[in-house]
Amino acid sequence: MTTQGETERDAASSERTVIVTETGAGSYTQQITAGHHRLVADEPPPIGDDIGPTPYDLVLAGLGACTSMTVRMYADRKRWPLERIRVTLRHSRIHAKDCADCETSNGWIDHIDRDVELTGDLDDAQRQRLLHIAERCPVHQTLTSEVRITTSLS
Repeated sequence: MTTQGETERDAASSERTVIVTETGAGSYTQQITAGHHRLVADEPPPIGDDIGPTPYDLVLAGLGACTSMTVRMYADRKRWPLERIRVTLRHSRIHAKDCADCETSNGWIDHIDRDVELTGDLDDAQRQRLLHIAERCPVHQTLTSEVRITTSLS
């Protein structure tokens, strides 16, 4: 007999989908299954129980991981002396009316600050090229492009 958890894991593995379900452990605690990996998300007090990162923390983690991996792949392919990459990210929201260079003038604008620290004996040209490559990571491209999300009931 197959349990619901096994079915969810099989679906996540076969389709590379991510499945999110309530754990029942806290008001907003979520179990995330991505392939054979399990993560937890939550909200900080007083809303949640702070059992895991917030949804925005997870978005930043995806962007940071993709940035680091993309830079690493490029540096390795070029055989550049990149020893370590550290990506620090912060998310904030500002009023659209306070944003001088934004197209939107109503509501909120999400803003992500990303700092890429490169350790290694790299010259200025290599550092600038790696910074440019960071802008080309697939998650960055997704977040800065038009995204369409289709939602349906099961």
